[in-house]
Amino acid sequence: MEVCSQLPVLPLDRPVPQHVLRRRGAISLGTSSALFGGPSPRQLCKRRGGVSYNSADQAVLYLHLLGDVKQRGPGPSEPVRGAPHSHVKVDYQRFHCHQGPVRPGARGLKSHRRRLSFQRGLKSRHLLQRPSGPQHLLDQVYNCQVKCMLDKVDSWDFDIFMFDRATNGNGLVTLTFHFFLQLGLTRLFRLDPIKLRSFLVMVQADYHQRNPYHNSLHATDVTQAMYCFLRQPKLATTLSSCDMLLALVAAVTHDLDHPGVNQGFLVRTGHHLAALYKNSSVLESHHWRCAVSLLRESGLLDHLPITDRLNLEERLGSLILATDISQQNRYLARFREHLDREDLSMADPSHRHLVLQITMKCADICNPCRVWRLSSQWSSRVTAEFFHQGDVEKKHRMAVSPLCDRLSDSTAHIQAGFIRHVVEPLFREWCRFSCTSLSHRMLAHLQTNLDRWTDPSQHPETPPLESYQPS
Repeated sequence: MEVCSQLPVLPLDRPVPQHVLRRRGAISLGTSSALFGGPSPRQLCKRRGGVSYNSADQAVLYLHLLGDVKQRGPGPSEPVRGAPHSHVKVDYQRFHCHQGPVRPGARGLKSHRRRLSFQRGLKSRHLLQRPSGPQHLLDQVYNCQVKCMLDKVDSWDFDIFMFDRATNGNGLVTLTFHFFLQLGLTRLFRLDPIKLRSFLVMVQADYHQRNPYHNSLHATDVTQAMYCFLRQPKLATTLSSCDMLLALVAAVTHDLDHPGVNQGFLVRTGHHLAALYKNSSVLESHHWRCAVSLLRESGLLDHLPITDRLNLEERLGSLILATDISQQNRYLARFREHLDREDLSMADPSHRHLVLQITMKCADICNPCRVWRLSSQWSSRVTAEFFHQGDVEKKHRMAVSPLCDRLSDSTAHIQAGFIRHVVEPLFREWCRFSCTSLSHRMLAHLQTNLDRWTDPSQHPETPPLESYQPS
């Protein structure tokens, strides 16, 4: 099931109120919709799901139809064995969509293009408005649940999956807006709340929700982890308000418009981003440019002097580029060197920025440091994304990337190697810098999760860990 088309304005015989539109699911049209050029109810009844409502709040409706994909154009050709892979065309907007078997003679899929800024506003406008009428009891229950969860948002065991369900998939907007208020950033930087919310809505919309892992939920989780780190004494007492603003914006946007594949895949398939950024930190550079684009489009920082805005954008880029996993040893070596010499001074702007980069890296890969019931869910998601890339590579007769072959790799193998070679060295040094109860708790969860992943009785299929190669 996937989005196959977006209808323009459809007149309805029964208007639909705002609070119904805020709920997920398809909307079934009334009988008079066919009279105004819309599809007939007999055709729409074959679609999955439906909600009808009688009210007088509004008379038009923007919606997506859910159902079988109609195929148009020539089908994809089978690649020639041994040929170069620059011809491989991958529709990243539909990369992780489930596609059923294609019938012989069926036509190719019509690509679902990214919305322009004005189109994105139509889809996201309901997030910027409050319902004009009284809310349903169910709405009030959800709002109360969200408020109760936000009271405990600084807990390391915060259930981000439950929060996403309680906010109806709008956790990134709700959580980040709350953090800006809690830290007083809207007041200190004189941020327009409407522009801030507009920026967050556009950020959330530009994450690919079809990605099993690199979607807005991952960004929400990283932002919550960043908030927990910012509240630690070593950072809360030394970081400036500008540092905290940059940290939150970087956490929210650090994987913006992620296509669901790694850099190696983009390079081998001749993707235009790989050529644009010269095969170096391709994804991270793209995330940064997308973040700057949305900042300017929303006008969030337009009231600041141009030199200050450019400086903030440059520093934001250095934080997002620090999430490149292939560059971790370089950042970690600098951090460890300062800790060994005991000359890390939070009064030095360059040292403080290095700490922010390390904090960003910790927030980005902190999933193995969560409690098992949360960590295991993230492990399944990232493995599903890896394996899907491997399936596409096999389909196009390309060499399968490391950790992406579902036949030879396993979740236990990937996670155990990732913890030992990437996560544990980073968080050991972080604990040296910020020796708090939270740091020790994260290391305890990390060891517990590693023990579970390496337990042969629970994961007998785990291959030797020596074959692990970070991708």
